[in-house]
Amino acid sequence: MHEHPYGLLSLLPPVAAILLAITTRRVVFSLASGVFLGAWILADGNLWRAIPSVLEDHLWTNLIDPAHLRVFAFTALMGAMVGVIHRSGGMLGLVGLLSPLARGRRSGQCTAWLLGMVVFFDDYANTLLLGTTLRPLADRLKISREKLAYVVDSTAAPVAGLALISTWVAGEIGFIRAGFAGLESEAVQVDAFRVFVATIPYRFYVLWCLMLVPLVALLGREIGPMWHAEQRAAASGPPDVESIPNAGPRSSTTQASGGWDQAVLPVLVVIAVTGMLLITTGRQALRDEASEVTSDVLASAEPTWMDSFAAGDSYLALLYGSLAGLIAALLWGRFRSAMPADDLRIAGLYGARQMLPALVILWLAWTLSGMTDQDELGTAIYLGQILEGRITAPWLPTTVFLLASLVAFATGTSWGTMGILMPLVIRIAWQMLEAEGGSVDPYDPLLLATIGSVLAGAIFGDHCSPLSDTTILSSHASGCDHVQHVRTQAPYALLGAGAAILFGTLPVGYGLSPWLMPPLAFAAMAVFLMVFGKRVDSHATAETCQSNDLG
Repeated sequence: MHEHPYGLLSLLPPVAAILLAITTRRVVFSLASGVFLGAWILADGNLWRAIPSVLEDHLWTNLIDPAHLRVFAFTALMGAMVGVIHRSGGMLGLVGLLSPLARGRRSGQCTAWLLGMVVFFDDYANTLLLGTTLRPLADRLKISREKLAYVVDSTAAPVAGLALISTWVAGEIGFIRAGFAGLESEAVQVDAFRVFVATIPYRFYVLWCLMLVPLVALLGREIGPMWHAEQRAAASGPPDVESIPNAGPRSSTTQASGGWDQAVLPVLVVIAVTGMLLITTGRQALRDEASEVTSDVLASAEPTWMDSFAAGDSYLALLYGSLAGLIAALLWGRFRSAMPADDLRIAGLYGARQMLPALVILWLAWTLSGMTDQDELGTAIYLGQILEGRITAPWLPTTVFLLASLVAFATGTSWGTMGILMPLVIRIAWQMLEAEGGSVDPYDPLLLATIGSVLAGAIFGDHCSPLSDTTILSSHASGCDHVQHVRTQAPYALLGAGAAILFGTLPVGYGLSPWLMPPLAFAAMAVFLMVFGKRVDSHATAETCQSNDLG
C-alpha cells in the first residue's frame, strides 16, 4: 500500500468546515474557512502560495465550470419561476387543490411524500419544485419548515437514485462499469445495468429512508430537535421568513387570485421539456459513442428510449427545462390572470435573487469537495487505504456502508463518493470472493450487497452533511435555516442507517436473503418511534416551545 501524501491532514478541511457550520451556524464562513484551510495544506503551509491558489485554482475554476454554471442558471430560473407562480396566485390555487388530500398534519406529510415519489427524475428538480410549492400547504397545516425540508430531502436523492429513469442512472451505471473494468482479473464481461438493477434490494438505507418518512407521519411521533420544531409550528404557526437565513423566494408584492393550473402547468412544462431533452441528448450521445467503436451500419441503430434517457445530458436538460417553465409561468400569468408585465418581471427577479445565498453555498461546497478528490487531498483514498486488508467478508457490506457514509459526510458529495469508492470496493470484494472460491459470479449476493452499500452509504452521508448540495437546496427551497435542517434531519437519518445495518448489511453479509429484511426493518423503526418518539402537542403555547428550545 502506497503511503498517502497527506494522511490525516486530508480529513482536516471538511471536518473543520462541518464543525464550524454546526457550532457557529454560519455556513458561508465555515465553508470558506474549510476551502482556505485545504488550499493552505495543498500549498505545503505556504500562506503566500495558498492565497492566489484558493482564488484562481479553486474558487474561480469551480465558478466557471460549465456543469456548475448550468446548475446555477437552473436554480436561478427555478427561483424566478416560483416567484412568478407565487405572484400570480398559483401557489394559493395549488394549496386549494391539495386541501382535500391534506386535511391534517399526517395527511399533509404523506401528500408531500407521495409527490416526492412522483417527481423521480432528478433530485435537484424534486427539491426545488416540492420545497417551494409545498411551503404554503405546510404553513396552513402547521407543519414546521424543518419537517418539510426533511420530507423533501429524504425523497429527492433516494428516489432519484433508485429510479430506472432518472438523471442519476447513467452516473451510477457508469461507476459500476468502471469498477468492473478496473479488475485485474482476465476480461470480466458484466452487464452494468443488470448489476445496477440487482443491487436495488441491497440499498437498505435508501429503501428504509423512503419507508421512514410516511411511518413518522402516520405514527405522529418525533425524535430529537424535530420535536421542538414541530411543537413551535403547532403553537405559533408559520415562521417569519424574513428572520430565517437563506429562506426561499417569496414575492415582494401582493398575490393575485389564481387557479391551481398556474402552478401545475409550468411544473409540467419543466418535466416534459427536461424529459424530452434527456432523451434527445442521450440518443445523440449513444450514436456518437457507437460511431467511434463500431461500423456505420451498427452506429445507425436506434437506441431505446430508456437507454437514451439514462445517457442524456442532465445539466443541459434541466437548464432549458427550467427556462421553458419560467416562460410558461410568465405567459400563463400574463394571459390567464391578466397580470401586468412589470409585476411579473419584478416577481421573477425577486424569486431569482432569493436563490443567491444558496448559490454561494453551493459554489463553496463544490470547491471544498473538489479539494478532497483523488487529484488533490485524496480524502477518500486515505479512508480506503485504512479499510483495505482489515475486514472479513461477512463484514464487508457494513464496513463499506460506513466508509461511504463517512466520505460523503466529509466531502458533501454522494456522486463523488460513488465515483471514488466504487472501483476500490468492487476490487476488494472480488479479491475476497476469489480467495474463497476461485471463480466469481458477478451477481454474487455479497458483491451486490457491497455495491449497494456504496450507493446507499453515499446518500446517508449526504443527508447528514451540511456541505451537501441537495441538503443546501432542500433547506433553502423549504424556507428553513440550513444548519437547523441538518440538526433536525440527522436523528431520522441515523435511525434509518441503524436499521440498514442491523436489518440489512449485517444479516446479508452472513448469508440471509434481502427479501426478509423489509418487514423486520419496518417493525424495528416503528417500535423505536413508539418508544423514544414524542407526540406533538397542538395545544402547546409559543412560550412553552421557546422554553423547551432553551432547555
